[in-house]
Amino acid sequence: MPGNGLEHGRGGVTWRGVSLKAMVRTGTSCLALLSASGMGLAEEAGAALAPVPAGHVDPLMVVWIAAVGGTVAFAVTAAVASMRGKSAASGALARAREKAAALTARLDRLESLIDSDDQRLVVWHGGEEQPMVTGMLDEASGVPRSPVRLLAFGTWLDPDQASALERAVDALRSRGEAFHLTLPTLGGGRVEARGRIAASAAVLRLRDLTGERRAHALLSEKHETLTAELDALRGLLNAVPAPAWLRDGAGKLIWTNAAYDAAVEANGGGAPSETGAEFLDAKGRRLIARDAESQGGVGQMRLPAVSAGARRIFDVTQVALPQGSAGIAIDVNELENIRQELGRTIDFHARTLDQLATAVAIFGADQRLQFYNAAFRGLWDLDTTFLESQPTDGALLDTLRAARKLPEQADYRGWRNKLLETYTSLDAREFWWYLPDGRTLRVIANPHPQGGVTYIYENVTERLDLESRYNSLIRVQGETLDNLSEAVAVFGSNGRLRLWNTAFETMWSLSGDRLGDSPHITDVVDSEGLEPGERATWRQLVTVVTSLAENREPVSGRLERAIGEAIDFATVPLPDGGTLVTFVNVTDTVNVERALLDKNEALEQADQLKNAFIQHVSYELRSPLTNIIGFAQLLSDPKFGPLTAKQGEYVDYILSSSSALLAIINDILDLATIDAGIMELDISAVDVARTVQAAVEGLKDRLADSGVSLKLDMSEDVGMIEADERRLRQVLFNLISNALRFSDVGGVIDVSCQRTRDSIEFHVRDHGCGIPQDMLDQVFARFVGRDAGVRRRGAGLGLSIVKSFVELHGGTVSIESEEGVGTHVVCRFPFSPDAIKHAAE
Repeated sequence: MPGNGLEHGRGGVTWRGVSLKAMVRTGTSCLALLSASGMGLAEEAGAALAPVPAGHVDPLMVVWIAAVGGTVAFAVTAAVASMRGKSAASGALARAREKAAALTARLDRLESLIDSDDQRLVVWHGGEEQPMVTGMLDEASGVPRSPVRLLAFGTWLDPDQASALERAVDALRSRGEAFHLTLPTLGGGRVEARGRIAASAAVLRLRDLTGERRAHALLSEKHETLTAELDALRGLLNAVPAPAWLRDGAGKLIWTNAAYDAAVEANGGGAPSETGAEFLDAKGRRLIARDAESQGGVGQMRLPAVSAGARRIFDVTQVALPQGSAGIAIDVNELENIRQELGRTIDFHARTLDQLATAVAIFGADQRLQFYNAAFRGLWDLDTTFLESQPTDGALLDTLRAARKLPEQADYRGWRNKLLETYTSLDAREFWWYLPDGRTLRVIANPHPQGGVTYIYENVTERLDLESRYNSLIRVQGETLDNLSEAVAVFGSNGRLRLWNTAFETMWSLSGDRLGDSPHITDVVDSEGLEPGERATWRQLVTVVTSLAENREPVSGRLERAIGEAIDFATVPLPDGGTLVTFVNVTDTVNVERALLDKNEALEQADQLKNAFIQHVSYELRSPLTNIIGFAQLLSDPKFGPLTAKQGEYVDYILSSSSALLAIINDILDLATIDAGIMELDISAVDVARTVQAAVEGLKDRLADSGVSLKLDMSEDVGMIEADERRLRQVLFNLISNALRFSDVGGVIDVSCQRTRDSIEFHVRDHGCGIPQDMLDQVFARFVGRDAGVRRRGAGLGLSIVKSFVELHGGTVSIESEEGVGTHVVCRFPFSPDAIKHAAE
């Protein structure tokens, strides 16, 4: 009604513009509302109770009174409800505060419990990047206390473990995948890491494994390791082409590998461990089991077995185990075949080595002689019986030392022990032995992998002599080269000059100041000191020095300078990428080379002239001399008419002189043929005794005329020899003739022949005037002779021819003489002249 402040609208009942519901929600006092309403109603009632006519009831008044009554009732009811709600709200708030305090206390107790449980929790809520970290672990576990370091897994785990944990945490947070890991820390501890989702949060729990939990973790790891090893071992045995098996205590097969299955052809009929198919027969199983029992649990035997339908040989090894046994069989059928083939090969090699000229001796692991070839026996001249007794290496050395065939040593025992160290060496060793007889041996001691040593004795006497002469020539050439002017320059990998000598500056007219700045090789090419023709060569050097090829090759050449000099240049790649360039002024060498070529041509012409002279002497001098001898013999023949005594004497002089001249010419031709390298030996089997008799028969007349007797001593076993019979007879003839010349009237010449271990020796001894010691070195020289008393002096070719023919046969000649006592000459011919058919130059 107007004037009382109450209004009715779509929003409900309002008082002075304020909703009653709003008053209740905002806590407005019901009493205040009631008081305000009473004041308004009183005013409205005063206005309404104005005098009205009697007996008249106003309907509007009735409605108004009902509305006011209802309003008062509603206000009272609302006030009572508000007071009750406020009281209920105060109780609920008190209960909520009590519950919050209880929850806070419980959280504190839980946190204390977590801290006391020796663990750390890392909790990620929703999409939060920074997790909540709680709990504590002992520092001995290796887990850091700092949350920052804790979340940096790489600071307390190795890289592999840290990566595994990071991947597990990422999978937990992104996909909710739980995990369980056992992690060894860098500090030596072990930590159990568990991840799971709890209350929509990702939780990582870290616990230190100690006591039983640590032992259980170690046992789990060991179990996994042993399982992996067992799987790997079984996989390996399945891959091995050798049958392998396991048996239980009753001898039943419990496992076999793939090779076993293939051997017993059980691929389609069930596993052998189920079918009981046996690889070894009953006898073989008993033998290997008995051997294992007698050998302390490990039996090894070579047994035959049928594998995949073929009978083969196997090396079977069986090990007795507490729960049964395990075995493996290795196919050695091919090995047996190879061993037999090896035996045949060794026999063949032994026969081959026996034909070598190089001495070879093989000693076994026990240091006893197992093999030697003929060259070894001939080198040391040892008794075959001694060698066949298989002496030890040390005993052989002692025997050689006793015979003075080893190098003289101040400490022989130390030298011997050092040599025998080869048996314990891994690499081949080389020794040089200078023997007392003048020979030099290169000894190679090669140890065997299975024990023993193979000795190779190479006689390098001749080679060292050649090397000595060669080195002398090299030293002469070296001295010559040292006095030459050689220019040297070294360019770095960047092409700049790093090193040079004064000859380099002088040769190419370069100033030292300019070279001191380490110019590039292109700057040297552009210098004014080079001629146009020389620049082309230098551009070639630029290409070599600045080349980036991986395989640099040396380059050399010759430069003809305009001033008439010849320069040899050469490049040498250096390990550091640089290049060494040398320039040698070889002008003098070129001139000398040309002179040597001219001299060589002159020598060839002289050699041709010598050959022409020999041919001329052979056909132009011998033919007339033969005619003279023939006609002299005709003159002396009574059939062509008698001669006076003087004429007969002259004819005899002609015959003797012509025969002597013919012998000299023949000797000269023989020596010239030997020098020319065209002397050929007609090698055949020669009866030594008959040849000696033939040589003596040819000198009977001269022996009778000179009054000298000859004493011949021939051993019965002299036998045969491989030689040129005519030349051998010529050697003996010259030796006896020489002895006859120097023997006195009534003297004796001793001729003997005897067979030694490796040669035939001819001894010719006279008892004449002898040879002075100062002439012994010249007796084998050509055209060197001496007076023989009243007899004619010879041409001095006899002993020279003797020496040449003996050496052609591979033999030696020695001479001993004493004035007033006589001369003793010994010629040694080998049984076979080693297939020498012609003279070496």
